[in-house]
Amino acid sequence: QVQLVESGGGLVQAGGSLRLSCAASGRSFSTYVLGWLRQAPGKERESLATISWSGGTTSYADSVKGRFTISRDNAKNTVYLQMNSLSPEDTAVYYCAARRAGLIKYDYWGQGTQVTVSS
Repeated sequence: QVQLVESGGGLVQAGGSLRLSCAASGRSFSTYVLGWLRQAPGKERESLATISWSGGTTSYADSVKGRFTISRDNAKNTVYLQMNSLSPEDTAVYYCAARRAGLIKYDYWGQGTQVTVSS
């Protein structure tokens, strides 16, 4: 059974930092891309960053470029999202997801972790 389990969310003041973790299990992700997405109340889901499991190639949305960093630890089967310079606009539920490389649709999703940034 494939599982993606996020952790690390919480309440932080504006300007602060958080690191989210996504522990992946249940299959080999060597041909997959892992992504972090978020959804704020009343807004559409937004893709933030992706990383290829094998080569480590990364991509970022313009809204988080320079503030967020995605990384992976293959030995721990874990993907991270380091978030710096947080603002109240970053308040959302953050999801980890996995899709096969070259495809658009995500096959697997985590349960989400709440990030709240206070002003």
